[in-house]
Amino acid sequence: MRKIRVAVIGAGPAGIYASDILTKEHEGARVDLFDRLPAPYGLVRYGVAPDHPRIKEIIKALRRVLSRDEIRFIGNVHYGTDLKLSDLRRHYDAVVFSTGARADRALDIPGIDLPGSHGAADFVSWYDGHPDVPRDWPLDARQVAVLGAGNVALDIARVLAKPADEQLTTEIPDNVYQGLKRNQATDIHVFARRGPAQIKFTPMEFRELSHSPAVDVIVHPEGFEIDEASQQAINTSKSTRLVVDTMLKYMEREPTGAPHRIHLHLCQAPVAILGTTRVEGLRTERTELTGDGTAGRTGEYLDWPVDAVYRAVGYLSTHLADLPFDHFEGVVPNAGGRVLEMDGVEMNATYVTGWIKRGPVGLIGHTKSDAAETISNLLTDLPGIRPPEISDPDAILAHLASTGVDFTTWQEWERLDAHEMSLGQGSGRERIKVVAREDMVRAGRVA
Repeated sequence: MRKIRVAVIGAGPAGIYASDILTKEHEGARVDLFDRLPAPYGLVRYGVAPDHPRIKEIIKALRRVLSRDEIRFIGNVHYGTDLKLSDLRRHYDAVVFSTGARADRALDIPGIDLPGSHGAADFVSWYDGHPDVPRDWPLDARQVAVLGAGNVALDIARVLAKPADEQLTTEIPDNVYQGLKRNQATDIHVFARRGPAQIKFTPMEFRELSHSPAVDVIVHPEGFEIDEASQQAINTSKSTRLVVDTMLKYMEREPTGAPHRIHLHLCQAPVAILGTTRVEGLRTERTELTGDGTAGRTGEYLDWPVDAVYRAVGYLSTHLADLPFDHFEGVVPNAGGRVLEMDGVEMNATYVTGWIKRGPVGLIGHTKSDAAETISNLLTDLPGIRPPEISDPDAILAHLASTGVDFTTWQEWERLDAHEMSLGQGSGRERIKVVAREDMVRAGRVA
């Protein structure tokens, strides 16, 4: 069996699954898995709310993959700056990009750029201790609007509503805890454009919204509409039915007088953020379901006196150097993971998987099947792929070192991982994240 070396760019679930499948399907395959951060796991480490430890259980499975000898983790390497596509072509038979989606999808309404208007991705990165975002976050707003009807919107609402001390059981770093202690929010208003059957919350996350004794969940009955398509979705989807049932229970529940409230407003489309020098309100337009699951506008407007707005309307991938990019869809053009030039011609030995391939939709199961398709096509193409110019597996490390790249290794991540867990043990917690990039690198090198 031909020995091949493949570079995978992005060490989140998509890249790890692709590496796992490739090395199991092709015994002669060796993978170098690069990431711009000193730590692996991507959005599982930096995109999942810290109070969801069950979701983070997936890290255990990902860790087993990365511990295998056929896969080499190389962190703290930024594709496009530290490594270019031409460098990768000289050292590898093929390249797979799995860089995910890190930016916020734009929402083109007046006032979106006012101070106090935030993208969800930035806030999530802050409370997850991402090394590349500011350490402080403005949390002086008492009335907050969250735009969106997915799990990210729920995460933001929950983090803003729960008292900081309740979140001390998680891995949040000290700067996040101190920021949340200063949080002034009392009411968080979540706005959905459509009705209850179109909500994208997962049932478990929606139920957990009320688990804090300091939080009341209030579902406002206005906009609670069930059209023909909604009823069909309820009848055919267990997840949809559970979400709607949970919503009905919230509607029937009397508020307890808790100091914090999460409000859910249905059939309200944001049309403008109000204010002159900063956010002073949100204007929405009431929508109504049209029978097919979509919502039409009514021309009826409401102004909400909020002090901050969080945009949670979806993530967006960013353009990667030397690759084509569809700016409208936010993906690299591809056919089954094979990268396509803008004229439709396949790029030689260049592939994508995960959100950069299909857009920011789907759960872990979709990511696995996505990776399987891409790797199947890579192996199909293998007879026509020329071997790289440089065959020495350590040559890429020498190249990085010669250009001053301070890359990290799997052994260094294991030391950083152990260091974070030791920090947590001192406070009765499983882990406390190290935030600053230089501190992450340093902790990985302390014997």
